[in-house]
Amino acid sequence: MSVTERGFAVETGALGPIPSGTSILLTGDDTDALEAVFHGFVAPDTDESSVVLATDLTGRSVQRSLDDARRQSDERSYVLTAEGRGGSNVETIDDLSDLTRLGMEFSSLVATSQQDAERFRTGILLCSELCQAVEDTRSVYRFLNSSFLTDLRRGDGIGVCALNTDDDVGGDANSIVSGLKTSFSVHIEVEKTGVREAELTVDGLPDAQETVTVSL
Repeated sequence: MSVTERGFAVETGALGPIPSGTSILLTGDDTDALEAVFHGFVAPDTDESSVVLATDLTGRSVQRSLDDARRQSDERSYVLTAEGRGGSNVETIDDLSDLTRLGMEFSSLVATSQQDAERFRTGILLCSELCQAVEDTRSVYRFLNSSFLTDLRRGDGIGVCALNTDDDVGGDANSIVSGLKTSFSVHIEVEKTGVREAELTVDGLPDAQETVTVSL
C-alpha cells in the first residue's frame, strides 16, 4: 500500500481513513463543537504536519487544542493567526480581508511544513470570520479555490474548512454553504447533542457511516 493510498486516520473510527486530496466543509451552529471536531480532523499523526489558519484564536491556543486531540501533535503544527503574537511555528496576519496576502502566506506555511513531513493536514477555523471580513463573499470562494484547495491538489494532504452558520456571514448562511459545497468533496454537518457529544451528518465520504456520534 502506498503512502497516498493509506489515507489519513481520524480518532472517530466510524469515519474510516480519509483519502488524500479530500476537502471537507465542516458546518454547524455551535462554535465549541465545531472547534473540537475540527481539531480532531486536523491534528497530525507522527509522520504528518498540520497548517491552520485561525481567525479568532491565538496560535498557541490552536496548538494546545491539537495536542489535546493527538498527543505531541503541537510540535508538528503551524498556525497563521489573526490573534495574539507570533511564536514557535506561529505567524500572524493583520488584515483578514487581504485574501491575496493571506493565500500567499498560508501556501508558504504549507510548503514550510512539507520540509518536515510530506503528508499534511490543513484547516481554516473559522471561514465564517473571513466572510465577515470581506465586502463580497465571492472573494472567499476565489481564495479557497486558488490557495487552500490548490495546495491539496499539489500534495499528499487533506483540508478542513469550518464555518459557523450562526455567525453573521454577510449574507444568507444556507446560500453560502450551498455555494461552498460545490468546491468541497465532503460536507459534514456538526450538531451538538449533549454537553460532551455531537452528531456528525456525513455526505461524500465513501467509507463513512452517514451519521456518526462523537465525543467532544
